Amino acid sequence: MNDRTALVTGANKGIGKHIARLLAAEGLTVYVGSRDRGLGQRAVEEIGEEIGEEIGEGARLLVLDVTDPDGIAQAATHVDRLDVLVNNAGISPTLAPPADTSVEEFRRTYETNVFGVVAVTNAFLPALRRSPHPRIVNISSGTASLTWSTNPNPQFTPGSGGAAAYRSSKAALNALTVLYAQTLAEDGFKVNALAPGIRATDLNPLAAAAGNDPAEAAHGALRLALLPDDGPTGGFFSWDATPVPW
Repeated sequence: MNDRTALVTGANKGIGKHIARLLAAEGLTVYVGSRDRGLGQRAVEEIGEEIGEEIGEGARLLVLDVTDPDGIAQAATHVDRLDVLVNNAGISPTLAPPADTSVEEFRRTYETNVFGVVAVTNAFLPALRRSPHPRIVNISSGTASLTWSTNPNPQFTPGSGGAAAYRSSKAALNALTVLYAQTLAEDGFKVNALAPGIRATDLNPLAAAAGNDPAEAAHGALRLALLPDDGPTGGFFSWDATPVPW
């Protein structure tokens, strides 16, 4: 154990749970952000078993719905100092192109993937400022890269306008990553975005059908969470550490 702390949103399953486990295995006290108390507590117990820690030492439950401003404010009162924030919670409710996506579906997606990140980040900034080496990792998507969406790339076939709500929300998240990095750099923050690649999670039907291990992507997030002081900020990186074009 050490005195560093981390918060991972949406950490009761998928990539988020693996990120929380890896951070706990590094000795950090990890707040497992989960909007469902029961699922979050189960994740805390499973992480504790996997890393061989007593429950409540390596991982702790933090009930947190990133779309609930009052709940976010309440959760922030339980964290005095924070060294790492991983904005992982995200949704992809439709794979439709923009012309077939309702405004309400766009709003719902942005509420979690964009506004939720802003709300959580701003609420926990006071705790992050108490850290000597604050790190923020935003879980984005390679499909948010406008360059990759219009040119050959190593992750997917370009030229499709599908999943418009999800992909555009992650492009907005990329912009926020740059803006937070620029405005927080003088305070020692490192703020970066991760493209985890398509993984076998319940994000959407395409992801669910994928055979790629979520744990592999989590290692990329771990690297950005533990960057040294001379590490990059305002960057967009694939899970294997290669840069992703905006």
